[in-house]
Amino acid sequence: MKPLRFWFDPVSPYAYLAFEHLPQALEGLSYVVEYRPVLFAGLLGQWGQKGPAEVEPKRAWTFRHVAWRAHELGIPVATPAQHPFNPLAHLRLLLACAPDGGTPNRHACEQVLHHVWRGDGADANDAARLATLRERLAPARDPASEAVKQALKDATAEAIGRGVFGVPTVELDGRLFWGLDALAMVAAALRGDPWFDGPDWDAAGQPRPGVVRS
Repeated sequence: MKPLRFWFDPVSPYAYLAFEHLPQALEGLSYVVEYRPVLFAGLLGQWGQKGPAEVEPKRAWTFRHVAWRAHELGIPVATPAQHPFNPLAHLRLLLACAPDGGTPNRHACEQVLHHVWRGDGADANDAARLATLRERLAPARDPASEAVKQALKDATAEAIGRGVFGVPTVELDGRLFWGLDALAMVAAALRGDPWFDGPDWDAAGQPRPGVVRS
């Protein structure tokens, strides 16, 4: 089985849709997934980007597109009352559910993502809802512990070191596939599409001379 890393932050609706669609997109293929929560804001800060929800026309388009893709894929979605929101509580809870030095399983990730994106539009950071979620997941470690906080910092730094710039990103054989629509490329690579064995992947990513904004 091929190992995949699924880098994600629950704040991203595309991460939620990709998580839900992954089994269907990769149906019949041999793989195992390691789910890697990271702080999306940390990626944005590293690469000097704004999040989609921070640019108003892009925010409106993003959520129209998300609603359409969810409709197209048959995946329920309900945008939380506040977005963007601070996802630290959700990320730390996920890592607290993982064994020390390990990663959360799919069940824990599903519970957190459903809390955010299937909550009937409720506030993802509502204290009572978060308490119920924590009770349901029964994390082995304290989400507020320094060890868990450091684990999130380390995971985000590792993602940046690997070149991850956005979520969701699937890592396969050292290659990064960004976004919901890239799941089709992941499936092709897992099937052994010869395109990935030739020069095309590297050639397409080569830098070209271009205008640099001041």
